[in-house]
Amino acid sequence: MERFKNQVALVVGGARGIGYAIAQRLAVEGAKVSVLDILQKDEDAQTPENLGYSTFTVDITDKVHLEQTVKKVIERDGRLDILINSAGILGSTATKIQNYTLDDFQKVLNVNLIGAFNVTKAVLTQMTKQDYGRILHIVSIAGKEGNPGMVGYSASKAGLMGLVKGVGKEYADTGITVNGLAPAVIATPMNEDTAPEMLEYMTSKIPMRRLGTVEEVAALACWIVSKEASFNTGFIFDLSGGRATY
Repeated sequence: MERFKNQVALVVGGARGIGYAIAQRLAVEGAKVSVLDILQKDEDAQTPENLGYSTFTVDITDKVHLEQTVKKVIERDGRLDILINSAGILGSTATKIQNYTLDDFQKVLNVNLIGAFNVTKAVLTQMTKQDYGRILHIVSIAGKEGNPGMVGYSASKAGLMGLVKGVGKEYADTGITVNGLAPAVIATPMNEDTAPEMLEYMTSKIPMRRLGTVEEVAALACWIVSKEASFNTGFIFDLSGGRATY
């Protein structure tokens, strides 16, 4: 398939996990892909398998450096068609709010919500010039239902859903769509840091009784950012094995 031939894609948080799987699939389907991630190449980032895409070390809470990097990608490639933001951190787990520190709460919001705000603004100028763009944020079922013991993560993802819906409506009369994808728990390296009791709780809520895979996320994400998804914006898609009820 060459759904994304001659298109330029930016995958934030694409060095491992969900973002890596999405970046791979976009590249296989013809996109010119750049990955932005805070991970260094000598850390636990996965390496592209001869797919020819570029990687940049960027902290999306650093607005200035982020904007400079996005500008560099646009100047090099001449356009920007797709943004997928899968950057995110869990923060504390199995921690009730009385034991959840304000510093930890702010750290999670800075990455998951403020970072998403920064990266959305950074790409919209070019997409507006083109009158075309696809923006997709990876949110979470925790933003819809709330996961006990994960107040920072749940609140940040609920806020991100609000950002998606608001910005999607702002640009609904253009060729730019803005959507979210809310998975239930997915088998990724990030969940290695999840407390076992939290992971058991989240899996028990899934009627399919299993974790999702990164390949399943990539399959739906790539449809959402394709030209086929032309009448969907400001919407939160579910990928929850039956957990989502609304």
